[in-house]
Amino acid sequence: MMQWSKRGTLLRFLAVIRHFSAAAVPVRAAAASSSSGGDTLGRRLLSLVYPKRSAVIVINKWKEEGRAPPRKYQLNRIVRELRREKRYKHALEVCEWMTLQKDIKLVPGDYAVHLDLITKVRGLESAENFFEDLPDRMRGQQTCSALLHSYVQNNLVDKAEALMLKMSECDFLRCPLPYNHMLTLYISNGKLEKVPKIIQELKMNTSPDVVTFNLWLTACASQNDVETAERVLLELKKTKIDPDWVTYSTLTNLYIKSASIEKAGSTVKEMENRTSRKTRVAFSSLLSLHTNMGNKDDVNRIWKKMKASFRKMNDNEYICIISSMVKLGDIAGAEDLYREWESVSGTNDVRVSNILLASYINQDQMELAESFCNQIVQKGVIPCYTTWELFTWGYLKRKDVEKFLDYFSKAISSVNKWRLDQRLVQEAFKIIEKQAHTQGADQLLVILRNAGHVNTDIYNLFLKVYATAGKMPLIVAERMRKDNVKLDEETQRLLDLTSKMCVSDVSRISS
Repeated sequence: MMQWSKRGTLLRFLAVIRHFSAAAVPVRAAAASSSSGGDTLGRRLLSLVYPKRSAVIVINKWKEEGRAPPRKYQLNRIVRELRREKRYKHALEVCEWMTLQKDIKLVPGDYAVHLDLITKVRGLESAENFFEDLPDRMRGQQTCSALLHSYVQNNLVDKAEALMLKMSECDFLRCPLPYNHMLTLYISNGKLEKVPKIIQELKMNTSPDVVTFNLWLTACASQNDVETAERVLLELKKTKIDPDWVTYSTLTNLYIKSASIEKAGSTVKEMENRTSRKTRVAFSSLLSLHTNMGNKDDVNRIWKKMKASFRKMNDNEYICIISSMVKLGDIAGAEDLYREWESVSGTNDVRVSNILLASYINQDQMELAESFCNQIVQKGVIPCYTTWELFTWGYLKRKDVEKFLDYFSKAISSVNKWRLDQRLVQEAFKIIEKQAHTQGADQLLVILRNAGHVNTDIYNLFLKVYATAGKMPLIVAERMRKDNVKLDEETQRLLDLTSKMCVSDVSRISS
């Protein structure tokens, strides 16, 4: 349980410090189960792939064929591999099947894994109900820690703090894991002032581990506190705990931000010394750090090392290296890598394409960007919201209202529910107002209304366009009432101002 939960904490921690990949690259299922050879229950379960298929049916069929009933250690190993592959539904089905077997004796650690899977598959409320229904002897340190981890994943500070208090009363805080969960929660919420107290409480009850120190360093990095970070590293070394690659990655990031390039060079070397095939995600972090330090030769060296270490690079790694080339100003190199990715990947992952697209748009090469977009669509890449958003901003910077509105409409249409981007909307109305582009204001208002995002401020921005153009919009007050939008003093002032101007046809916004 402790090893599993530490892994969960570390993955969460990686997301906090914004590495290119928030989790280690999953081990392929076939490779994970190939050592035994032949037909095995593990192979059958790992080959299901589609979530709708049932793991229970596979297990029962295995038994019906007269095979030896699976042992608990075998099933636990299969669950671990399924979780590694993010096949949470099938892993949960295996756990649930185990609970029904009289000859399989489960321990709190098994229920902790079970609870985590319920959180992922059915949600937090189901996990809480599962915890409450557990026998008292199973609601111990491990299952409490699993529930705490669920609260952290769902960003529920109050529930996490209440559970920590109960765990303290039950003397369940004799290992660093729960404290690491709370550190993760506070750091991700920016509650850095609570970090020292948690560290102090941890030291009173147990000893920090490397994850604790890494999280503590992350808090220091969030505050650009180099002095404290160096004291934390010194304390870490005194405890005789070996720093890992995350330790030195965090320090390197901090040194880069504080312009201590010489120190960053030293820590990034220490990080590389702790990077191996087992810590694959660390290579992407190395690429990012060397990029931020402007070390193009080192970026190329690390990439060659990666290709020599692994049979095939995944999409996230291509995203990382192509992004690095773009940041270093080597667009030709980025294009070469993109063509390489096209030839070996086959996933048509639009995230990779969007990197090159963004580089063209950032250089105001809109015609090249449009041509590139047409090419990737012909090759089977499906544009996403980010694709259209990039074009939206590109044409907005060009002050091309017609093109902006076209791509903005495509962007909103590409998602089920659009989240209002205040900066984009304000910038759009600002440009439309400068051009006195009343038709553009009408179209933008319709787009926003259809997306379910009209309010008093947006109507006021709309009216300012008409005021600048010296025109009077019709039926705006009626339209606002229909949209259940209140008029404020600024709305009334703009309506009074525009009412004295010449009439403009606003039938486009009346539907």
